[in-house]
Amino acid sequence: MHHIDTPAQSSSPVLPGPWWRSMTRYHWFVLLVAALGWLFDCLDQQLFVLARPAVMESLIPGNSADPAVRSAQKMGGDIATSIFIAGWATGGLFFGMLGDRIGRAKTMMITILLYSLFTGLSALSVGLWDFAFYRFLTGLGVGGEFAVGVALVAEVMPNNARPYTLGLLQALSAVGNVSAAMVNLSLGLAEEQGLPYSPWRIMFLIGAIPALLALVVRRYLKEPEQWTAASTSELKEKQLGSYTALFKHPVWRKHALLGLVLGCAGVVGLWSVGFYTPDLTREIQKKPITAQVLEEFKAVHGSETMDRILAQPQKGSAPRNPDDQKILESFEKTVKGRLSRWPSYSSIMLNIGAFFGMFGFGALSQKIGRKPTFAIALVAAFSSTVIVFLFLTELWQIFVFVPIMGFCQLSLFAGYAIYFPELFPTWLRSTGTSFCYNVGRFVAATGPIAKIGLDSIYAGSEHATRYTGATMCFVFLIGLFVLPFLPETKGKPLPE
Repeated sequence: MHHIDTPAQSSSPVLPGPWWRSMTRYHWFVLLVAALGWLFDCLDQQLFVLARPAVMESLIPGNSADPAVRSAQKMGGDIATSIFIAGWATGGLFFGMLGDRIGRAKTMMITILLYSLFTGLSALSVGLWDFAFYRFLTGLGVGGEFAVGVALVAEVMPNNARPYTLGLLQALSAVGNVSAAMVNLSLGLAEEQGLPYSPWRIMFLIGAIPALLALVVRRYLKEPEQWTAASTSELKEKQLGSYTALFKHPVWRKHALLGLVLGCAGVVGLWSVGFYTPDLTREIQKKPITAQVLEEFKAVHGSETMDRILAQPQKGSAPRNPDDQKILESFEKTVKGRLSRWPSYSSIMLNIGAFFGMFGFGALSQKIGRKPTFAIALVAAFSSTVIVFLFLTELWQIFVFVPIMGFCQLSLFAGYAIYFPELFPTWLRSTGTSFCYNVGRFVAATGPIAKIGLDSIYAGSEHATRYTGATMCFVFLIGLFVLPFLPETKGKPLPE
């Protein structure tokens, strides 16, 4: 195996001045590889979020104007999301442990290959349950990548650069999310022009590309010195990657359980509320966009023709003639293509805000501490999300309110990347980080199910998603209750 030559990683001198002066070429290489792994990981997540409505319309066919069909499609999307998140949580626990046992670099390579392969296979789905199965297997890789990536960066970087590089690692994930939105927007425009293939299938095929990154990981990336030293230690009590060891020690057990609650606040909030923002904008704009496209088609084909074509065929009546059927298909494709723009705009703006929020968390946490920064971020995430879900109606609001919400919500995830590795020793770092970040996903997996129940409660309202989202926003505030019992780690070295 070939490596990039580098001086000792963990003993790199901390130079006076800005944090980046302590960074060597190898430090930047490690950050780049870890950032690309997480960037592509987030690309996959966002492709799923944006493709979900179209996938359900394709795999659960029927007239979407029929409330029963629309409800089945919506429920199918929620079920697939729950299964995906459950796979994420399972993979996070397993690969987090594996990262402590066989190494960060080796485990990262496995997780990248796993989520790339099954993202590509998702394009071949023929029904809800095989699609959900592929998403579960994709989730295994997605969940495993985060813990080993942040453990790798935390252990390699100089102490003064660690919070900034971990914040940057998370911030660059927004590039993956924006890339997914651009793919969705481009394919939506192509569908509007008559693309002969299903855009969502093409999206998932694109998601298989990151497998190439695994080759770079295999060839050049080496294990951190801290992990190498811990893995060769003869201290019997240090059981690498052992959940038994994690919970046997009172301090690590306390950090794991309280960190889990802190992680749940952001993870459940994002996946059960935040990532439904594109669905909200699509729901809000469906009627006006359909009406707009109808006017355009009436101008070309005539009002009587369009009224006849869009009228539901009566039982026993003759089927539509080929010309009418062709116009109907063109009309439906145009509506779908134009509708895809709004979720794409929402996703792009959410992640532009997220980029600055995630990097900002790292900078602020170095000034005032990890815990005060978390408290500010949790309250801001709750407030901004409630505002978006209750009041978003116009196009301009997507470009104002949604970036603010993304800034607040996603800043929490930079906090997790910075803070969780600081709570655990080297021999349990990947395991403990993964436990805090990924067990919360089992809770998050129940979020879409809870959403189904709330949707039924608010079913009589015009936009049930509004009130469901606003109600579920209270999950962000749960994190405030555990902060007083967690340690402040600002300015402290990583536990050995």
